[in-house]
Amino acid sequence: MTTIYVAVGGVLLAGACLFGGWFLHKSRYDRINGDAEQRSARVLDEARREAQSVLKSAELGAREELFQSRRRFETETEDTRRELAKRTEFLDQRDAGLDKKVAYIDQKEAKLEKRDQELKAGLDEVAAMREDVARLQQEQRQRLEQIAGLSAEKARQQLEEKMIAEARMNAARTVKEVREDAERRARRESQRIIGMAVQRYASEHIAEMSVSVVDLPNDDMKGRIIGREGRNIRAFELATGVDVIIDDTPEAVIISGFDPVRREIACQSLQQLIRDGRIHPGRIEEVVQKTTAEMQERVRELGEQACLELGLANVNPQLHPYIGRLHYRTSYGQNLLLHSKEVAAISAMIAGELGLDPKLARRCGFLHDIGKAADHEVDGPHALIGGKLLRKLGEATAVINAVEGHHQDVDAESVYTFLTSAADAISASRPGARRESLDNYVKRLESLERIADSFEGVEKSYAIQAGREVRILVNHSLVSDAEAVVLAEEISRRVEGELEYPGQIKIMVLRETRAVAFAR
Repeated sequence: MTTIYVAVGGVLLAGACLFGGWFLHKSRYDRINGDAEQRSARVLDEARREAQSVLKSAELGAREELFQSRRRFETETEDTRRELAKRTEFLDQRDAGLDKKVAYIDQKEAKLEKRDQELKAGLDEVAAMREDVARLQQEQRQRLEQIAGLSAEKARQQLEEKMIAEARMNAARTVKEVREDAERRARRESQRIIGMAVQRYASEHIAEMSVSVVDLPNDDMKGRIIGREGRNIRAFELATGVDVIIDDTPEAVIISGFDPVRREIACQSLQQLIRDGRIHPGRIEEVVQKTTAEMQERVRELGEQACLELGLANVNPQLHPYIGRLHYRTSYGQNLLLHSKEVAAISAMIAGELGLDPKLARRCGFLHDIGKAADHEVDGPHALIGGKLLRKLGEATAVINAVEGHHQDVDAESVYTFLTSAADAISASRPGARRESLDNYVKRLESLERIADSFEGVEKSYAIQAGREVRILVNHSLVSDAEAVVLAEEISRRVEGELEYPGQIKIMVLRETRAVAFAR
């Protein structure tokens, strides 16, 4: 029983505990739920208030933006209205101005039409006047032709001829004045420079010539030179390449040869054989070979010595034999090595006076005839041969052009070419420097007189001063004073184009007027 009571009591106690727990849980839940509802109510109230505040702020912002937009629109509309008003006013003013311009143009057109009518009337009047003038001119021309006895074409032709003659006279007079003034100045300056250069250089008055005559101790030596049946003289001529002329000239033998170097070798070999006394073919060949070797060395030494005398630096050693060979060559009897030295000295002095390079001028002048030392080996003018040789040996361009152009075989590229040509002419024209054959001398004189006589108005011409001057007598009725100047110039150009001569030739035209009267 007690157990039952205990069990029932336990059940009741458990039920009471459960009920108490449920009641506590429910009370707590109700309290928590009430607090949550209160917080939710407060959050909702706050959200409503914030929403109302935001809506109110948005409404105020929208109203402010609408107000600002309306103000901007009104401002822009006002500006546009004012701009339109200004443009309207400007267009109104422009329309008024255009109306004025249209009216002005209408007035102008009316005036132009009136003036055009006046001009047409004036042109008609002018045309009528021109017809009257042409008619009067024709009448006057006919009357003048009747009075003068000349047609208009003949009168015009005579007037043109007169004007042409006057123009030629004036041109000739001007040419004469300019030429005389230029000649005076050029003559003074050239005489000063050339005179100073020539006076500073002293050379032999007559140049040395290569010897071609060998003296013999006696006439018996001629037989020994000829040898038995002529074997010695044949061996000698074969070894030297020259001709031995043995004639009635006492105690002398003549050596004749085209090459002056060979002729000199032959002369020295023959002199050595005469001194030695042994003359036979074997000895002749031996002496000629030895003399040839000595001559080659002497030629080289002559070229080297000449370069040292003139102070020429950096000369190719291969050029020395060509320079030395010039000593045994002549031009119109003038020794070419001495001539080259003379041209070098004159070129250097003239270059110094003109402010140019004396060393380069001396080199150009000294080498200007180097082609004559080799011209028997190569075909062509000696100037071009020399230029080719110097180009091969590495000479300067200015030197090569001066050598090739000193006889106008090529165009001059520098002033040193003209300077070399002038110095060459000065050296060649020096009295006693050269000799010419009588035939060439006479032919040159005849050619000078023939050229002068071929011109119209020339009565007589004379070549004087060994062909250095030509005096020409002209008919005074055919040639005037001014035309005499032109005639002298034309004759000088003709002489330059047709003749070859050293130096210069003076052309003098003489016009003489004679008045003769007889007293009775």
